[in-house]
Amino acid sequence: MLLKAKTLNGFKLDSLDGEMGTAKEFYFDDQDWTIRYLVADTGSWLSGRRVLISPQALVAAIGAEEHIAINLTRKQIEDSPSMDTDKPVSRQQEDELHAYYGWPPYWSAGPMAGVGYPVPGYLPESARDPEARVEKPKGDPNLRSTREVTGYHIHASNGEIGHVEDFIIDDETWAIRYLIVDTKNWWPGIKVLVSPQWIERVSWNESKVFVNISRDAIKQSPEYRDESMLTRDYEDGLYQHYQRKGYWREEFAEKSR
Repeated sequence: MLLKAKTLNGFKLDSLDGEMGTAKEFYFDDQDWTIRYLVADTGSWLSGRRVLISPQALVAAIGAEEHIAINLTRKQIEDSPSMDTDKPVSRQQEDELHAYYGWPPYWSAGPMAGVGYPVPGYLPESARDPEARVEKPKGDPNLRSTREVTGYHIHASNGEIGHVEDFIIDDETWAIRYLIVDTKNWWPGIKVLVSPQWIERVSWNESKVFVNISRDAIKQSPEYRDESMLTRDYEDGLYQHYQRKGYWREEFAEKSR
């Protein structure tokens, strides 16, 4: 199912033995545009703690009931490594988190590595052998917050077209399928979708996203109104408009190899 990040924000999080909070935001990998962590707001239960949950532990997002099932116990979550709420997530912190839960690291083998394939008992080399630890960067520059990137300006090949209003997330693969672009300052009242595949570059310092398509092509693209439009027919028409191959075809071909 394709859902907006803002729709998922606020969903109740149900652990194996009871509710443990709500979804607050998501961290995604800016190289592969895939969700790497759900950030949980645990309210008064674990006051002051930021809890990161990998998609590997997310069983299902139930839109009608507005909740996400999590394959973890409250005790597991309570005893998990603490994350500093005021600093970026470092690779060392991720190493510790993945080692604690037994999640294989997504950064080791391709864009979808570690999504949906937990390996109980897995430990990275640095966790197995203290002497194998190496110096790591203080923050992981590849992790971005959906909340932070909302509002970034979108630039076509020949000018600005609007800003990022939201993200469309695939709750099966946890890939970001589209950025929702609000064009109100250029084309009032219209919203369009842009795939991360069409992004040429992102200037994180300037808060700008550059896509390699023209303003005219975007203006003639299928309009986006709400989540109910996100059918395969709509997506097919969108990709045909830009003369691009749909992500579902590429993923099917990859699985068939």
